[in-house]
Amino acid sequence: MIDLEKIVASRRGFMGLAGAGGAALAFGAGSAEAAKVRTSARILILGAGAGGAAIANRLSERLEGAQITVLDGRPQHWYQPGFTLIAAGLRKADYSISSTTQWLPRGITYINEFAAEIDPEANRVVTTGGQRIDYDYMIVATGLVLDWEAIEGFDLSMVGPETGISAHYASPEMAEKSWHALDKFTDEGGIGLFGRPATEMKCAGAPLKITFLAEDIATRKGNRNKVELIYNSQADNLFGVPVVDHRVRQLFDDRDITYRWKHVLKAVDAGAKTATFATPDGDVTSDYDFINVIPPQRAPQVVRESGLSWADKWTDQGWIEVDQSTLRHLRYANIFGIGDINGVPKGKTAASVKWHQPVVEDHLVSEIAGRAGTKTFEGYTSCPLITRIGRAMLIEFDYKNHLVPSFPGVIAPLEELWISWLMKEVALKATYNAMLRGRA
Repeated sequence: MIDLEKIVASRRGFMGLAGAGGAALAFGAGSAEAAKVRTSARILILGAGAGGAAIANRLSERLEGAQITVLDGRPQHWYQPGFTLIAAGLRKADYSISSTTQWLPRGITYINEFAAEIDPEANRVVTTGGQRIDYDYMIVATGLVLDWEAIEGFDLSMVGPETGISAHYASPEMAEKSWHALDKFTDEGGIGLFGRPATEMKCAGAPLKITFLAEDIATRKGNRNKVELIYNSQADNLFGVPVVDHRVRQLFDDRDITYRWKHVLKAVDAGAKTATFATPDGDVTSDYDFINVIPPQRAPQVVRESGLSWADKWTDQGWIEVDQSTLRHLRYANIFGIGDINGVPKGKTAASVKWHQPVVEDHLVSEIAGRAGTKTFEGYTSCPLITRIGRAMLIEFDYKNHLVPSFPGVIAPLEELWISWLMKEVALKATYNAMLRGRA
């Protein structure tokens, strides 16, 4: 393991700043106390991840007498912002693992099953165990699924140092196996392939982070001249926000990281150690000694089959049809979306989830109280973009690709700063945990 504590030890005097400012930088300020509303409404929350747990806590505080049910079949809660740290040898797998139930409020009903059928016309969900749940309001916070089967020849059992295959999006355990593959590669050298899928995805900066970290780890080991790093972009940019894209290109050029446009991974041959990419000019096959595999990402099948998805966009992905400002479903007014599942132009990050919370809470509680909600989501997305161990750029932007720094003039978003690193690696988890409790 790389000694993270040693790296940040010289900055202990600034930990208070990281703790106090990190929450605002990463997630924004918490909401003020609001009056409780009495109701007997049946509220069903699909998913107990970051979005589901947080809104369950917020609504349990705001609504007196509501029947709140949370449905999620996974007993573990995963702190997904930590996966890149695990895959870079900075943390162990257990850093990102906790129990789902520890984040849920008392007084709600938790069902440890998944949804098998969603019927928005009948206001009903059937679970994988056959239970029927009727609701008055539903919040879809299922997150997304990783479509590993879309990568021909690939299986998660391949991940590890023997094959040189990394898949750090899969789980905390797979992120740790990915670190062993990266560790061996940066010891021995060779060709490393990185990239991202052509679909929408959670934390679109994560593929860039692991690329930067691989370069830095090889440099720290004195082996930079032994590795060739190639980033395969699904489009003709490295980041969707133009000013950030320009800055990342500068850094890739400075660090001799090659990038290729419109290369989308479609197949892996672990025996031959080759990867095939779809390009506008036909398939291209590349040799590798290390490859980080990130598959296409889609809505869970039960959501795609429910009739909640957009019919005219993201048709291969199934994101739900919500208003991008209110996060309310455009055809079913008693349904809201939180988190990765939303079909909106921006916002598949944990920071966005935090900003979804007060909007959904406001509109749902206001309707129950007989008034109109007023809060809106402007597309806030935060990406603490690690560029080396001990340095990061704190990128914050909105639907219009405008940079929206939380502390303009204090934290420069396009500069590699250690304070931005501390915000990500020290303050973020505590703030995330506070969000789960409904307090951030």
